[in-house]
Amino acid sequence: MIPRVGIGYDVHPFADGRALVLGGETLPGTRGLTGHSDADALCHAIADALLGALALGDLGTHFPDSDARWKDANSPALLSEVASLVHNHGYVVGNVDATVLAEAPKLAPHVAAMRSNLAGALGVALDQVSVKATRPEGLGSLGKGEGLAVWAVALLVPRTPPEEHR
Repeated sequence: MIPRVGIGYDVHPFADGRALVLGGETLPGTRGLTGHSDADALCHAIADALLGALALGDLGTHFPDSDARWKDANSPALLSEVASLVHNHGYVVGNVDATVLAEAPKLAPHVAAMRSNLAGALGVALDQVSVKATRPEGLGSLGKGEGLAVWAVALLVPRTPPEEHR
């Protein structure tokens, strides 16, 4: 078995009347995101990166929005299920790196809590999870504050070292 790399992407528009949840952290005083689950785009992008690394489809394949069981689902719990799937396929998470693109709100005060939540959901050490935020500087729909997007990359490594060739 060789290490595997996957990339994930998620984008959601903002919606009134919903809490903004990112990386399992509820950010007070801001509009949430439209979605079938809790719309945690950070968890979703990381889950897609993990699934992509193993060529197992995407989050919608495993947790379709046509299934009422996933309505308002807790995305860190879904991410934990994906991490279990990774483990069952003989891999562990080496690290994940994610970037959130949003004009607002300011995410820096919440990044430490997000990283901790994500590390817990993935069953990895804190230093294996990176979350960064950047602004689109007014460009496009995200720059106009219509929503946010997340890109994530995940490295998966074999759970046990491969046998030596003799």
